[in-house]
Amino acid sequence: RDLYSQFLKEMIIQPGIAKANLGVSREDVTLEDHPLNPNPDSRWNTYFKDNEVLLQIDKDVRRLYPDMAFFQRPTDYPCLLILDPQNEFETLRKRVEQTTLKSQTVARNRSGVTNVSSPLKTTPNSLSEYEVLPNGCEAHWEVVERILFIYAKLNPGIAYVQGMNEIVGPLYYTFATDPNSEWKEHAEADTFFCFTNLMAEIRDNFIKSLDDSQCGITYKMEKVYSTLKEKDVELYLKLQEQNIKPQFFAFRWLTLLLSQEFLLPDVIRIWDSLFADDKRFDFLLLVCCAMLTLIRDQLLEGDFTLNMRLLQDYPISDVHLILKKAKELQDSK
Repeated sequence: RDLYSQFLKEMIIQPGIAKANLGVSREDVTLEDHPLNPNPDSRWNTYFKDNEVLLQIDKDVRRLYPDMAFFQRPTDYPCLLILDPQNEFETLRKRVEQTTLKSQTVARNRSGVTNVSSPLKTTPNSLSEYEVLPNGCEAHWEVVERILFIYAKLNPGIAYVQGMNEIVGPLYYTFATDPNSEWKEHAEADTFFCFTNLMAEIRDNFIKSLDDSQCGITYKMEKVYSTLKEKDVELYLKLQEQNIKPQFFAFRWLTLLLSQEFLLPDVIRIWDSLFADDKRFDFLLLVCCAMLTLIRDQLLEGDFTLNMRLLQDYPISDVHLILKKAKELQDSK
């Protein structure tokens, strides 16, 4: 937890702007660190690059579990380091707002008239839809944003890839809703390290250059089909015949550990089983197969369009049934 607060100081507070009247002001701009300095090592250059990553994270975390109010609510334990009224640092939210305003979208319509519109006003789901919390408060999604931003800064090789927000969401929710207030209070730091450990095991799914290697996602998707062929050849042949490739549905199932297919409490229940798997996520392949075999009758009767709809919007919500089936498949080896 101390280490995490060190990361906050170095990566969030340092680039931020503190109140000048406290004797802490942005350093004088020198030629070496002028915003227009083309040197790739310039701190400004890093700042602008970070902003690109931050905007992507921001867009994704605001969409976390939209059917639940939890992520929009203020946390009981806002980050005092950053929200210290004595020393108003630039928060990530302010940084996003400034960056978004600077990059107003300029669209030219067919008659050649240039239309400058602020992205803040164009999309109905943008910032304006969220209740802006008063100073000194921060929403749970802002905490998640910070965790992902620090992870991206510390892991430049992978940085941030869309979908990581769906992996960090259930972890953070679990800590932040713990009945014990000590766990709740340290939810941000604890989630960061759990997320880092989990990503160390599943990060290969997010690295495009590894897709076709033995540890990449393509190999795992094919493994779902080869396991299905072993367990239910009739269903396997039907999906093959309709040219339903595993990447149409299993890519999301595997990469996001089923976090988008079920409601959050059910996702947490599934993850209990996945994290308990000593072969590290082999059980996930069996869960995917169980999901297919449980709707086999519908799949065998359906045409391509119907079956794609079933697989992309999975109809069974009873996760205990799915896990039981997966365990049967595991035991029948």
